Amino acid sequence: MIGVLGGGQLARMLALAGYPLGERFAAVDPSTECGVRDLAHLIVAGYDDPVALDWMAEHCDVVTYEFERVPAASARRIAERTPVHPHPGVLDVAQDRLTEKELFTRLGLATPAFVAVSTRRDFDAAVASVGMPAVVKTRREGYDGKGQFVVRRPADIDACWSELGGKDLIVEALVDFDRELSVLAVRSTIGETAVYPVIDNVHREGILRVSRAPAPALAPELQSAAEFYALAIMAELDYVGVLAIELFQLGDRLLGNEMAPRVHNSGHWTIEGAVTSQFADHLRAITGRPLGSTRALGHSAMVNLIGSLPDLDEVLRVEGAHLHLYDKEPRPGRKLGHVTLVADDPEELEARLDRLRALVV
Repeated sequence: MIGVLGGGQLARMLALAGYPLGERFAAVDPSTECGVRDLAHLIVAGYDDPVALDWMAEHCDVVTYEFERVPAASARRIAERTPVHPHPGVLDVAQDRLTEKELFTRLGLATPAFVAVSTRRDFDAAVASVGMPAVVKTRREGYDGKGQFVVRRPADIDACWSELGGKDLIVEALVDFDRELSVLAVRSTIGETAVYPVIDNVHREGILRVSRAPAPALAPELQSAAEFYALAIMAELDYVGVLAIELFQLGDRLLGNEMAPRVHNSGHWTIEGAVTSQFADHLRAITGRPLGSTRALGHSAMVNLIGSLPDLDEVLRVEGAHLHLYDKEPRPGRKLGHVTLVADDPEELEARLDRLRALVV
């Protein structure tokens, strides 16, 4: 049995990918309404509940997690008795933006200029050093644009400190990038590796809206560079599972933004658009099975359904559309599902994407 810390849509898609492989699942989540509830043995408990964690350690052959905010101490408690992949030390890196940036820098992946701060004096000095505009982030917590503040002018400094102060922060230069990219790679328990094509991502209000894969008009040198950095990070961390690296493209350069030690929203296109989905390859990796091919099957796009659902019948009339719903109640800013589009060539993909975007608010 495979245990998952977290029971949301990523756990749901892991389970859907695992059942054809003969796997069964258990999940810990504090909500009775989580997305995996009908697909796994659900333990409704907090992520630090010792009874739930000990149950996972006793009954599961391997444990993974669907989001990087799982307490590292919880993963370590389980790892004392059963394998946890990626291992708990990875959480120590991914949960601290400073540690993450230092890892990137050490391995040669350039990042936006950054300064770590903990006091108001340090904060003022860091903004002066980095310059404006700057993006200020909490070192811990924060996702989908949360825990961030953009300082564009001196008048923003007090407001930013009022909103984010009191926590350890990192002040980064706001990069005027050409586009946002991501690369997903996978490494198994025996060190086998594979990398998916680089993905082009469009965000709005801090939330991923559209991904295209392979990223249009990407120079082969940038694909190679992204692969090199992903593999270097996995080797450095002795990583097992799928890893996502979020990147900025500036001309012929890549800058490292963040990493996610899990299956990733920008990789949902792989369910229909790659020989092996990110979910199936993650499961293969953590259970010691041979990895599947990460080759793209033509051209794909993924559109998140956020806040409310469009006319689903009209969505399904778009040629090449594959609908995935997460069984969630609508609310503003909530990811309710996604649609994957596939096409043989990039021009047809864009035409289908235009038809879909006309339906999605």
